[in-house]
Amino acid sequence: MIEHAYIIPLLQLFAFLMIVFFLRWKEPLSAACSIAMIVIGWVMSVVVLIEMLARHGAPYEAFFYLTSFATLNFEIGLLVDPLTAVMLMVVTTVGGCVVIYSVGYMKGDPRFSRFFSYLSLFLFAMLGLVLANNFFMIFIFWELVGLTSYLLIGFWFEKKVAADAGKKAFITTRIGDLGFIVGLLLIAAYAGTFNFGEVFDKVSAGFIPAGILTVIAVFVFCGAVGKSAQFPLHVWLPDAMEGPTPVSALIHAATMVAAGVYLVARTMPLFVGSAEAAMVVAVIGLVTSFIAASIGLVQNDIKRILAYSTVSQLGYMIMALGLFGYDSAHQHHSAGYVAGTLHLMTHGCFKGLLFLGAGSVIHAIGTNDIQEMGGLGPKMKTTAIAFMIASLSIAGIFPFSGFWSKDEIVAATLHHPIFMFFTLAIAFMTAFYMWRLCFLTFFGKPRNQERFEHAHESPRWMTWPLVFLAFLSIFAGWVALPWLHHGYSSFVYYGEVHHAGPNYMLMVISTIVAVSGIGLAYLIYYRQTISADRLAERFRPIYTLLYNKYYFDEFYDLILIRPIMAFARFMWTFDAGVIDGLVNLTGRATILWSDIKEWFDTWIVDGAVNGVGWLVRQGSALLRFMEPGKVQFYALFVLAGVVMAALAKYERAFIVTRWPLLSGVFLIGLVVLGVLTRYDAVKQRKAQTVTGMVEIDTEEQKK
Repeated sequence: MIEHAYIIPLLQLFAFLMIVFFLRWKEPLSAACSIAMIVIGWVMSVVVLIEMLARHGAPYEAFFYLTSFATLNFEIGLLVDPLTAVMLMVVTTVGGCVVIYSVGYMKGDPRFSRFFSYLSLFLFAMLGLVLANNFFMIFIFWELVGLTSYLLIGFWFEKKVAADAGKKAFITTRIGDLGFIVGLLLIAAYAGTFNFGEVFDKVSAGFIPAGILTVIAVFVFCGAVGKSAQFPLHVWLPDAMEGPTPVSALIHAATMVAAGVYLVARTMPLFVGSAEAAMVVAVIGLVTSFIAASIGLVQNDIKRILAYSTVSQLGYMIMALGLFGYDSAHQHHSAGYVAGTLHLMTHGCFKGLLFLGAGSVIHAIGTNDIQEMGGLGPKMKTTAIAFMIASLSIAGIFPFSGFWSKDEIVAATLHHPIFMFFTLAIAFMTAFYMWRLCFLTFFGKPRNQERFEHAHESPRWMTWPLVFLAFLSIFAGWVALPWLHHGYSSFVYYGEVHHAGPNYMLMVISTIVAVSGIGLAYLIYYRQTISADRLAERFRPIYTLLYNKYYFDEFYDLILIRPIMAFARFMWTFDAGVIDGLVNLTGRATILWSDIKEWFDTWIVDGAVNGVGWLVRQGSALLRFMEPGKVQFYALFVLAGVVMAALAKYERAFIVTRWPLLSGVFLIGLVVLGVLTRYDAVKQRKAQTVTGMVEIDTEEQKK
């Protein structure tokens, strides 16, 4: 089955094409097609995982060359190794639950079929990214993941906030992708190939200079910063909650945001070869995790709390991977790789459950504000129990899945006291804000009686995935049990086989921290022995800072958005006033010149031609009087000629001195003669006409 793993993403592409071209008018068939393809893909992923275990993690790679440019080959291929097998399971499991859940959640939506087509296309892109064996392919699917996430986040584009959230996510992640492209170009220039294995072999052999390797690793990490919403590009993820809740679960649980973590894990040899780049990764992950966890303490939107939780947990994973790269570069032991990838898997289960549970609550009461909830546990037992299981898991309570992966992350910080302190502080905050959410939502008295009365448990299409993910949130992390000789760590460990030994002291410490966070939330929001309002008032500056998310959006608006918009407006004004002004001025000058040419052609050129014709016509009209066919006229003309000849002969001097007068008399005579002749002709014509009419009347009388 491993050699046919490429079928798994192609099934999702098939579902997308079928819905778009054949099933978009048949909503039940659209959903059935999407569900069937992801379920088949999940079954195939299970088989791939089993075969990979049987191969003891030996990778399988197959590819063919697509084209070449100079000495650089572009290939299409797949790579199946333990990391691929784990990611296939995560994506198909969470994706399958989301697709099934969407049948109930999106019921009645006018774009029901389109939603399922987007889900299938998204899963195709993510699964293709996981199976890619080279940087060229991973970048193609990387961008397709960005496109489909944009379509899903802005699915309800008729709402301005949703459309703006989609654009914000798309633009912000493009900033990170720009750095990713630079890293890929440097890889092509210095390694001469995009194939993972070939690039990593050249890195380990020292063919790439250390300084260049650091730059390459940092730029590749920029792509992960964008996709996995790491500081300072973390601002898009909370706003992405404007999309449908299944989208939030699919994107923010195990797929799109996991792509950045997967990229770091896949390219770990780059960071092992550069301790500086690995430390950059670790610091960014820690800063992101702390910032997001602290913001989540005071938020009231149920989906935004989960969004900041996602950002924080992703920072956990990134930090663990960075510490692994840093320690490995210094030949020190670290469990960071196991911790980061294990938490990626368990997080996909319990965070997918949290988002789908939040969607079930929103579906029941019609609001995202936890301050309007309360007392929903008895009315929504399945949702409440599943949600609390996920909350215990993310808090790191034994024996839930999150406990084992969080314990691995704490173990990765064992030789880094500062990292360990902040890791435990983040664990405390995570337990606190998650159980604050649980207590305000499912316990206590209803704070909005009208919404409470309309609350009800969600349909089975929505609760079945919750039950399945709750099961995984309890047991999925057990693959990392320390007494399993061939457990998760032996399966996915990068490099030589590593068997993680248990550190019971760290387990106890992390459990105490998590229980303390839950206990504080219990005292404030359930027992109410500590007033939340008084705490907020006492620490008003800190509360305001956290509630406004450290003013990151306002800061970016001030230093980036407004200057860019001002520059854009200036360029628009310059284009409209100067560029377009010059173009329009040239057009107006051309039109004016053409008008002048038209007037000159009409009145001068054509006027001259028409004037000559008019003179000819007028002259010919006068000359026609000289040929009236009347004998007396010819006699007069002959007489005038004889007189003129006589005068010319005998009175030459008189003619010369009186020539104008004689000429005028002559012309007047001609005109008078012509008029008389014309009058005679008209008179004869009228007489003929009258005679003809009389003849006609006579003939009619005779008849």
